[in-house]
Amino acid sequence: MNLSGIARLLSKVGLNGFLLGLFTAIFLGYVFPDFGSSGSIMPWRQIINVGIGLVFFFYGVKLDPAQLLAGLQNWKLHVLIQITTFLIFPILVFALLQIIPWIDDDFKLGITYLAVLPSTVSASVVMVSIAGGNIPAAIFNASISSLLGVLITPAWMGILGGSAGIEVDFLSTLGELTLKVILPVFLGICLHKLIFTKLQKQLSKLKILDQTVIMIIVYTSFATSFAQEVFSPYQLDTLLVISASMLVLFFLMWGVIEVISTFLGFKLEDRITALFCGSKKSLVQGVVIGKVIFPDPAILGLILLPVMLYHIQQLIAGSIIASWFVRNKKA
Repeated sequence: MNLSGIARLLSKVGLNGFLLGLFTAIFLGYVFPDFGSSGSIMPWRQIINVGIGLVFFFYGVKLDPAQLLAGLQNWKLHVLIQITTFLIFPILVFALLQIIPWIDDDFKLGITYLAVLPSTVSASVVMVSIAGGNIPAAIFNASISSLLGVLITPAWMGILGGSAGIEVDFLSTLGELTLKVILPVFLGICLHKLIFTKLQKQLSKLKILDQTVIMIIVYTSFATSFAQEVFSPYQLDTLLVISASMLVLFFLMWGVIEVISTFLGFKLEDRITALFCGSKKSLVQGVVIGKVIFPDPAILGLILLPVMLYHIQQLIAGSIIASWFVRNKKA
């Protein structure tokens, strides 16, 4: 695949416009910190809450209950992906953070939070499709991962967050996420048959809603962080170290999944699905769940930085790997 092909692939997973939007949101937070902070005249909290509810309602509308049930058959692949996402990834990252000296302590909580997030949905499915993997399994696992993340991510942070001085009230967090995420998703699933066919042509445009909500949360979080000068103690080289570490982490997880899936004797299509779904982390879920777990926008801005860096690099590296699978199949 040539450069134009990679550019088209990046566009499909939403990298170009969304990446530009994220950088713009951070820049606006730097230029207009007061407008995006908690003391602003804009009711950001109410806007974000309504936006989150709509995002996950339409996510539920897009889920086909029959398709989810049918996807249960390939259980070995599903178990590997979910264990990789919610067990191997967090344990590996937690162990590495105990021995790696070059990660600033202030960013360790954000990297820990990244490790316990669910897999992303759209990027995983698109890249599995391009690489020639098991698409139904990718859809099933990405969807189930997002639902499980509402429960597992705050539970993990309740366990691991204490080492960083962050106390997570699991029951309170779960209750708030139930209202903001689980309830809208459940309502959307219940209404799938009734309204999916009517909205099907418009559902592709709902990515604009998803990305707008995320960019608003990113803007308000970084605006508050800049207003409180949270990033002032850090130099550019510190951010470059975090960025490089996130890229190494992606390929480390890729290697772990490759070894396990090969050992289990997975066919190529299932191995591709495990590699892409198990190594991805969801920025959307990270921002939404983080908004609940870390109510202080200044802290949230600091925590989201590793998540966004990982998100950007997983899309770039993933698209290059997907094109490599395509070239190999043609050869």
